[in-house]
Amino acid sequence: MEKVTVPAIRAQKGKEKLTMLTAYDFVFANIMDNAGIDMILVGDSVGSVLLGYPNTIPVTIEDMIHHTKPVVKGAKKALVVIDMPFMSYQESIEQAKRNAGRMIKESGAEAVKLEGGKRMKDVIKAITDIDIPVMGHIGLTPQSVHSMGGYKVQKEEERLMDDAKAVEDAGAFAIVLECVPRNISKKITETISIPTIGIGAGPDCDGQVLVIHDLLGLLGDFRPKFVKTYLNMRSEIDVAIKEYIKDVREGKFPDDSHSFH
Repeated sequence: MEKVTVPAIRAQKGKEKLTMLTAYDFVFANIMDNAGIDMILVGDSVGSVLLGYPNTIPVTIEDMIHHTKPVVKGAKKALVVIDMPFMSYQESIEQAKRNAGRMIKESGAEAVKLEGGKRMKDVIKAITDIDIPVMGHIGLTPQSVHSMGGYKVQKEEERLMDDAKAVEDAGAFAIVLECVPRNISKKITETISIPTIGIGAGPDCDGQVLVIHDLLGLLGDFRPKFVKTYLNMRSEIDVAIKEYIKDVREGKFPDDSHSFH
């Protein structure tokens, strides 16, 4: 498998389905890369998945750079995309360009992702104009959770279509559609020229993305409707840890085979 590039992702529009997963460390990134994943997203979901925050809003630029560096080291073929966190691009175009540049330069990622449609058109264009590839994100945008009143499916077709077209026109190379009804996602995918990456947006998108911890069943009983859990790793880890505790307390570990002589 050759190195995945931004032009290669764009060229996949309407062809073989694109695959993307989140990663926040070297080990998971390396496993995904060796498995043949197309793109790795270092999402601001790191806040709720790894850092214990209630949502993505507290995540900082420093958090994102810190977690992206090891992902870049682990991913030799996949395209690495870094999320721009809340209030790192909303203040002004100059702020957005400065922070996008810093995040690419310091993290080693190859593209940034930011949330918003029509209202972010000028920001996306400004960042792409300085040769930083941008992945858009519309529909349910988690950084807007308070104004949206929670994590809800977005059903306003006209607004979603306008947002998707605006992101395309601004120069984004791909766009995430989150929690969008299947019929609307299908229409967007058929209308715009850039790949659509769905999460809770049905099977008609050009590709799909999931949070790796959801895919592996690491987050317990929390399971959004759009998640398919391929492995119940949390329960397996629980069994292993309890067995370790039992072995240590009963003097079964370490035994002679684990000891130096």
